[in-house]
Order: sequence, then C-alpha cells, then structure tokens
Amino acid sequence: MDKVDDYTVQCQQDLGELIIIRLHKEPHSFLPKDPWYCNYVQICAPNCRVYHFPAYQWMDGYETLSLREATGKTTADDTLPILLEHRQEEIRAKKDFYHWRVFVPGLPNYVDIPSYHPPPRRCRNPNRPEWNGYIPGFPILINIKATRFLNLNLRFSFVKTASFFYRLGPMALAFKLRGLVDRKRSWKRLKDIKNIFPATKTVVSEYVAEHWTEDSFFGYQYLNGINPGLIRRCMQIPDKFPVTDEMVAPFLGEGTCLQAELEKGNIYLADYRILDGIPTVELNGQKQHHCAPICLLHFGPDGNMMPIAIQLSQTPGPDCPIFLPNDSEWDWLLAKTWVRYAEFYSHEAVAHLLESHLIGEAFCLALLRNLPMCHPLYKLLIPHTRYNVQINSIGRALLLNKGGLSARAMSLGLEGFAQVMVRGLSELTYKSLCIPNDFVERGVQDLPGYYFRDDSLAVWYAMERYVTEIITYYYPNDAAVEGDPELQCWVQEIFKECLLERESSGFPTCLRTVPELIEYVTMVMYTCSARHAAVNTGQLEYTSWMPNFPSSMRNPPMQSKGLTTLQTFMDTLPDVKTTCIVLLVLWTLCREPDDRRPLGHFPDIHFVEEAPRRSMEAFRQNLNQISHNIRQRNKCLNLPYYYLDPVLIENSISI
Repeated sequence: MDKVDDYTVQCQQDLGELIIIRLHKEPHSFLPKDPWYCNYVQICAPNCRVYHFPAYQWMDGYETLSLREATGKTTADDTLPILLEHRQEEIRAKKDFYHWRVFVPGLPNYVDIPSYHPPPRRCRNPNRPEWNGYIPGFPILINIKATRFLNLNLRFSFVKTASFFYRLGPMALAFKLRGLVDRKRSWKRLKDIKNIFPATKTVVSEYVAEHWTEDSFFGYQYLNGINPGLIRRCMQIPDKFPVTDEMVAPFLGEGTCLQAELEKGNIYLADYRILDGIPTVELNGQKQHHCAPICLLHFGPDGNMMPIAIQLSQTPGPDCPIFLPNDSEWDWLLAKTWVRYAEFYSHEAVAHLLESHLIGEAFCLALLRNLPMCHPLYKLLIPHTRYNVQINSIGRALLLNKGGLSARAMSLGLEGFAQVMVRGLSELTYKSLCIPNDFVERGVQDLPGYYFRDDSLAVWYAMERYVTEIITYYYPNDAAVEGDPELQCWVQEIFKECLLERESSGFPTCLRTVPELIEYVTMVMYTCSARHAAVNTGQLEYTSWMPNFPSSMRNPPMQSKGLTTLQTFMDTLPDVKTTCIVLLVLWTLCREPDDRRPLGHFPDIHFVEEAPRRSMEAFRQNLNQISHNIRQRNKCLNLPYYYLDPVLIENSISI
C-alpha cells in the first residue's frame, strides 16, 4: 500500500541565500530499496522567507536529486555559473535517458522503451492477484507487469494502472461467458446489438440507437459527433463527384438549385480520399471490404445538415452509382453506413490516435528533452503531459501490435490502419491544429448549430489568455523569445521528430516573436487536452450502437441500385465477435478515468511567483464560466453536447 509522509528537518544555522539543494536517498541495512516519490522540499529561513524546490519525480533506488529553487527562469535570467551548469546538466541527463525511436516510418517518432509483449496464454480467476488479464479467445494482450518497462516518472499511478486493467478483465470475461466472442456469424436482429452493454446507457447513446437511420442525425454528427473536424464548405462540385442539379434538386427546397446553394455557402463536403486504395484483411476467416466515399450535404433553412448524395468511390463510373435520399430505403441506409464506416477510420486513425495521442506524445518527449524544470514553458506545459506516454504504450499494444485490435477487429488490419495515419500526417498542417484558423480554412466559422466549434473556441481563447499572461510575464519582448536557445531547440525537435521535417506542414522551425510563441504554446496545450476530449469522450456513446460506426464491412460496396435488402444489410455489418472486440476496447477507453485532473486543476506547485499564480486562478474562473454556459445551453437541446465542458476535459491525454 502506498504511504504518504511529510518530513521536517531542523537546522540551527542560517544557510544564507539558497540556490540549489541536494536530496539523498541512501541505503539502510533494514530498509528495502523501494522507490520514493518526492513532491517538493520547502525551506523556511530565519527571516521567514519560504524557499520552494519542486521535484515531482521518483527516486528509484539509491540516488541524489539536485533541485533548483522554483522561480521560473530562462537561460538569459541565469547569471550564476552554477545555475547555468545545473540546467545544462539536467538537459544532458534527460537526453541521455529519453531517446527518440521510429514507430512506423512516416509517423511521429516516440519514446524509446521496450515494447509490451503478450502475457502467457493462461486463464486464472480475475479476482486473484496473479490474474494477467487474458481471456481465452479474446485479444486482451497487456500484462500489468509490462509497465515495468516504463521509467517510473512516465507511468500511471498505481490506482490508475490497477483500475485500467482490472475493469477490462471482468468485462472481457463476461463477454466470454455469454458466448459473444465465439460467434463469427451475422447479427440475427439489429435490436440484439443494444444488449451488449445493457447497463451503460446514456441520453446520447439511447438517442443514437433510436435516430441512427435519420438523415438529419447523420448530418448532425458531422457537426457535433466524435469526428467534427472533417466537414468543409464546398464552393464547387469536384470533377470526381459528378453530382448534377437534376439529381439533388428535390432535396434543396423550392425556388433554388445546386449552383445557387453553392454560391450561398449552403453545400458541404465530406471527402474520405485518405482511405482510397488501402487493402483489407480477413477477419474470422472472411474477406473484408473497403471504400473511400464522398458525401455531399446541404444545410437547409430549418437548421439541419442533410446528406443529399453519396458516392462510394473516388472514381466515378457506371459501376459506381451516386446514391440519393429517394433511392430505396435499404440502398440509402447502406450507402450512409458505408460513410459511417469511413468515419470510423477517419476518426480512430487520424483525429484520435494521430492528431491527439501520437502528436501529443511527441510534444511531451520534446519538452522533457529540451526544457529544464526551471524553464517557464516547462512549468506551464508539464501538467498537460501527465500519463501521455503510458497510455500511448498501451494503445500501441492494443491497436498497433501484431495480434492486437487492428489485426482482429478492423478490416484494414495493422498495416492498413498505420497507412491511414501516415497519410494523415502527410496532410497535417500547423494551421489545422490552431483551431480558429482551422474553422476559417474549412469555411465553417459561421455555421449555425456547430456546438463543437463554439465550445472549442471558448476553451481555446481561455487558454490563449492564460498563456498570454504567463508568456508576457517571462518574455518581455520579441528578442527574449528569439534569444532563448532551449525554446528554439524544443521547437526544432518537434519539427524534426513529430513532423519529420516536412516543410509543407507549415510547422515553425523557430519562433521569433511573442505572438508566435503564444499561438504555438496554446496549440500544444489545446492538442494535449481539449482536442483529445472532443474525439475521445463520446466514443462509446456514438459507437455502442454498432451500425452507426462499424469497423469492418463484409460485403463489397454496392455497384448498382435496387438490390439491397435487410438481409444483405445485416450480412454486410461486422459479425458478432468483431463487434464485441471493438466495443470492449472503446468501453475501456471511455470509462471515467481514476486519478483524473480536470483542465485548469494544477495540484503540483511549479509556479511560485504571484503573477502566474493569479493567472492560474483566473484561468480556472474562465473555465468555470464556460462550463456554466455550456450547461445552460444544453438545457434547451434535445441532444446535449458536453464533450468540451471543461469539467470533463482532462489536463492531459491520460486515457
């Protein structure tokens, strides 16, 4: 059991001005070599001045920690040689310890640690301590002991580790006992899918199950679902999508036409070209199928975003019809389901795993390697890196490891899933990660009913104000920014190891002005917190009704109209086993995390100066107001949107 103690040590003499202290953990004859976690050291001088020395790190074995006083300082602020030497030695030690490693060529590099390995294939009572999380026939491939590979300072707390693994095991066992993971056949009835998680219903999940066939809800998900960053305004129909006015006129309303609606800015496009040409794998002995659809949507005067045309290929032709809302019921529903299938990969591979988890990990590692603890940017951003490396290590084992989820429950398999992410990184830009610019670039800055946009901008601007106050306190002018070598090394390393030196990304290789630094730091903070919350928190609510978010399709895309029936629809959806594997993992990742720290809650004392601490309190107050505004708005909505309520956003990507 963990034990927390405070130790008071008295000293009878005046030590003078304190600059650095050293904390020793020495061997003792009868004490075990257990790791200790030190929060901080406080020293009260005879003149009543309190010196604060933050540590917030483990002492593993017998070692010495050298700690600086907590005042935030850049290199230019340090004039004493001993302080300059201390910060240089800290960076040198961290670079010797934390190394970059190629994950998949074309993806952001990550921290070099041994990989997780599957546990021995045995099954024991999950209520006994030695149970290793494995259920025969089920792809739960993480041994809790594998966390030993991670440096202690990167691991989950014991509480978070235990809760993560031991809530996964009993649910997996329940699936096994109900026989769900042994069924490789189609679902007999759609309503049976609702029984997978009978006790985890929410207002949103029930709404999804009831309204998933409706065109208005299909369009709503582009605005306020779990992948709300894809849709963009369409000013001209692309040549590869030969939609005509005659096709869609019945769905635009009276007195208008397609060209008029284009000019008014009421036509929107969801293009899944990033999925084109990626091969599929077999699941449970059956070949899977794939497509890269294009969907045209119309925002009508009633405030609904409605699909008006779907093409299931990037290449038009006689065997690739354009499906319309007035086609047969099952043709149109299956066409929309193919789009939702494409949404699964656009969301899971790009918006979720790449643009939050992997990029966030690269931001974290670059921070650890280039900024000492006394640096103001380290103090500002370190709360937003908590547990990121560990959850990503688990994610690599679950999603991108041989025998993991990609290989067992996704039609694209391991290589195809990674290929989608590689393509995603090749198109990622700096401006797309800066939320205000992204909305303008996609032409959705004034789209009504876009609650994701409204809430994300509110959180972004609250962060920006907070960051501005901190940055301008420590960087009085542009010269201070350009002249900070540690800051510049951090930015350069992100460009090199995360963006792989791709100049077309628009990521800066250096920062020269205070406004540039404010935008950059706000982008990092938002990516490592709110961006992840927007695409992660609602996963189970929108996916527990599997037809709304299928991970595989067992029949090829329709090449003609009028042939789809209820039976062919059911035979196209994922089988029972595949459904259960995907939903179990998403259930685990969406559970309320233990040991959580909501956005703006900073229990670790890194800043000690009055100005930044006032800014932290003002930030919390701004977030409280945003939360209040969101909850008041949601009272008037049939379907509430709360994924960016600050009380539900974690400081970091920790689940």
